[in-house]
Order: sequence, then structure tokens, then C-alpha cells
Amino acid sequence: MAPVNKSASVRSANAENVSAPVGAKAVLERAYPGVRAQLKRHMLAGALACFNESGIEATTIEMILARCEASVGNLYHHFGSKEGLVAALFFCALQDQADLIDAELAKAQTMRDGVAALVYSYVDWITAQPELARFMFQARSAVSKGPHGAELQQRNRQRARLVMAWFGEPGRAGRIKDWPMELLPSLIIGAAENYSRAWLSGRVKAAPAQQRERLAEAAWLSVADSD
Repeated sequence: MAPVNKSASVRSANAENVSAPVGAKAVLERAYPGVRAQLKRHMLAGALACFNESGIEATTIEMILARCEASVGNLYHHFGSKEGLVAALFFCALQDQADLIDAELAKAQTMRDGVAALVYSYVDWITAQPELARFMFQARSAVSKGPHGAELQQRNRQRARLVMAWFGEPGRAGRIKDWPMELLPSLIIGAAENYSRAWLSGRVKAAPAQQRERLAEAAWLSVADSD
């Protein structure tokens, strides 16, 4: 009889015990698919739980390792540091959110459709991924000020160019105000973000996705050129 690898069995059992919420698990699996990435997903899921329970700054490497029953070597091999782990989780969520934006924009035809697509994708993602959304709201500042700040800035610029290119395509029905482009994200997403934060903190009961039509209408009214 072949010897049983007890450590592998324990790691497998622990991976099930520190599983991510269903939505977050799917996001991690999309970003890091396959058996070989199982430990990485397991550590990210454990870190997500720690960050949302204790806060990013208060969460230590030791807390994460204890949650995952992983080694320091595992963490440094996959992420390089705590900051690297925070960034990996943040960029994983950011890309998943961007993929939904792209899918919604691909279905849009008019300017009004495009504004609605941005709002719908934002609130639908947050409603489906509340744990990752909570993490993203607290992690953005940490990532932007940390060693991965330049990468975040580059990703944001690239994302803004893609969205603005969509709105800049000629022939789309409807017009938006000729205001500085840097204002548009706040005008389109601002109300949706405020409402989403209120929902995540328990200050309102209806999920953001339940208010998607009203939030999209408000966004359009704030940017539509009525002249």
C-alpha cells in the first residue's frame, strides 16, 4: 500500500474549511484556474476573510497564515509580501469587475445605453460580490499608496481610455454634456457607489441591483445634453 501523504490531506481539508463565499470563490477560480493554483486561491480566500474581519492594516501575515494553515514560504513564493497579496486580490476583483463592464457595454447601442451599462455592471457586480466589494473599498488606498500603485494607475488609465473610446465612437444616438472627461466617472457612478457603500454597511436594505434602473436614470440625467 502506498504511504498516505498526511500533509497533503490536511492541506486539502483546510482548503475546504477556509473556502471563500460562493461568489468570491468563482472570481478566484476565473483568475487562477486549475489544480496547481489551488493553494494560491486558498490563501487569497483566507486573506479576504481576515481583511474584512480585522481590516487590512490590522491583519498580520501571521493571522493570514494561521487562517490558511500555510507557511511563510508559501506566501512569499506566491505573493512576495503582504502588500503583494493585497494587490493580487485587489487586481483579481478589479479585472472581474472590468470583464462585466465590457460585457454590458458590448450590448449597448446608444449613449444612454452606455451610461446604463456602466451603472448596471457596477451595482450588479457589487450585489453578487459583497465580500470582495467590501475589500476593494478599503484596499484601493492601500494599493495606490503601496509598491503596486503604478500598476493600479496604469490599469485605471487603460480602463478609462477603453470606456471613453466607446463613448467617443461616432454615430451613437444621444449626447452627453461637453464637460471635462474626468468628471464623467463621478457623475455616472457616484450615486451608485454611495448607495452600494450604504448597502454594504447595512444602512439600507435593498441590494444595489434592485435599484439599478433608478440609479441608471439618475446617472443619465446628470450627464445628458438636453440642448
